[in-house]
Amino acid sequence: MADDPSAEASATAEPGGPELARAVLDAARAKRAERPAGARSQRDGGSVRSGGRLRGYSGPGPDPRDPQPLSAVLAKLVKARGWQKPAAEARIFGTWPAVVGADLATHCRPVKLENGELTIEAESTAWATQLRLLAGTLLPRIAGEVGRDVVKTLNIHGPVAPSWAKGPKRVRGRGPRDTYG
Repeated sequence: MADDPSAEASATAEPGGPELARAVLDAARAKRAERPAGARSQRDGGSVRSGGRLRGYSGPGPDPRDPQPLSAVLAKLVKARGWQKPAAEARIFGTWPAVVGADLATHCRPVKLENGELTIEAESTAWATQLRLLAGTLLPRIAGEVGRDVVKTLNIHGPVAPSWAKGPKRVRGRGPRDTYG
């Protein structure tokens, strides 16, 4: 079996399995040994083991290993990812009754927010007129709740009536007329 070409190919090929794992471990140990001794530092006041983890118990004072409230963790994530503006825009839709008040929220709803322009749909034309009159007080309330420069202008309209001109089965012509006379 010494003349077997597959045995020679496997001996000259890249290491695999345990040999590969051993080579990676040796390379990591060599890289760690090359690091200067001062590179291993204290983190957050605790002692650091060679693995980079804090050692011991957290103690009576605040510690980064203590359980954190979910809101604090989410706030850090939003800030780290740069999601402040999209989160503020989403708060307008999610907390609409708190932003404008329960009375107004029952008669109108936000439809879309594009380029700082919030489109609000009222349930009737009378409520749309009332909202247009209140636009001067609504903008500061919205800015106070979700932040400045999120909403710059308001576009308020009444309910949208169905259109006879659109649809998959449209017939060209004058539209529905009185055909009985």
